Amino acid sequence: MSLLIASNFSPSPSVPVTSRRRIPPLYSSRTQNSNLRFGFLNAINHRTTCNPLPAFSLCRRKGILHTSRSTSGSQNPKDPLLEEEAAVGDKFGGGNGGDTGDWTTSVLLFGFWAALMYYVFMLTPDQTPSRDMYFLQKLLNLKGDDGFRMNEVLVSLWYIMGLWPLLYGMLLLPSGRSSRSKIPTWPFVVLSFFGGAYALIPYFVLWRPPPPPVEEVERGRWPLNFLDSKITAGVLFAAGLGIIAYAGLASVDVWKEFFQYFRESKFIHVTCLDFALLSTFAPFWTYNDMTTRKWSDKGSWLLPITLVPFLGPALYVILRPSLSDVPMSLSSTTTEQD
Repeated sequence: MSLLIASNFSPSPSVPVTSRRRIPPLYSSRTQNSNLRFGFLNAINHRTTCNPLPAFSLCRRKGILHTSRSTSGSQNPKDPLLEEEAAVGDKFGGGNGGDTGDWTTSVLLFGFWAALMYYVFMLTPDQTPSRDMYFLQKLLNLKGDDGFRMNEVLVSLWYIMGLWPLLYGMLLLPSGRSSRSKIPTWPFVVLSFFGGAYALIPYFVLWRPPPPPVEEVERGRWPLNFLDSKITAGVLFAAGLGIIAYAGLASVDVWKEFFQYFRESKFIHVTCLDFALLSTFAPFWTYNDMTTRKWSDKGSWLLPITLVPFLGPALYVILRPSLSDVPMSLSSTTTEQD
């Protein structure tokens, strides 16, 4: 975030197939994109009618539950379950119409991002560029102690913005990965340490669920073992709670000074907007991770809490089941010999 402101990104039947344990995708590749993008508010309200979801949807379309029947991709083409899934998927927009809807959402989201970037670079207040540079140098510890006391709310905002990318990494990896596109997730997560939501939204535009299956060996390797760790989640929540408490205990005069900065400073204005965007998108990605881990029934009570900026999603990553606890299926493949 700081650098953004200072610089104003099938096998043959004759070959035996071995089965490996994996976490199967919860939704079919044809219908999960619509279902996940539009299902978050439905879990809160327990309704099946169209519900608005800011920046992601115009209405919710139905999807179907799907579990992988083969780890190798070779499935019986006459399998009645597969035929039923295909029929239901086409009925509820999983065919070409569903793809069109997905692209419509992506185009709208891209338009929102483009308008946002125009606002950031062209319309935000920029009355104090020299002071912005001074604040940035102080926050980066590039200036020594010159007797100036930084605003406590601004300091808290700066440090909480450093925690948001880690939280999004825990929500997007592995459940936010795309199996229908070749776009990796981790570059956008890394870039979000510098560009915040402005770097993450392009990935949201390109996102095509469901996530690819997670191999059992992958769970024990970096970065999944770190991002899925309860220790990491606990430290993240404690740090965020301390930073927010530090700002909350600031005096009224400090908050008045901060609001004055917000009206005058491009750096502080854009950073506050970044915080608001990350807080807005977090409940959706929490819901996406919850459904991927098959915890939506037991954990649905957490969805309203995720509306609390940072602390809500951070509490979820503490309480969610680990990848090792997620139900896994070991499916076998049957082939027909001619």
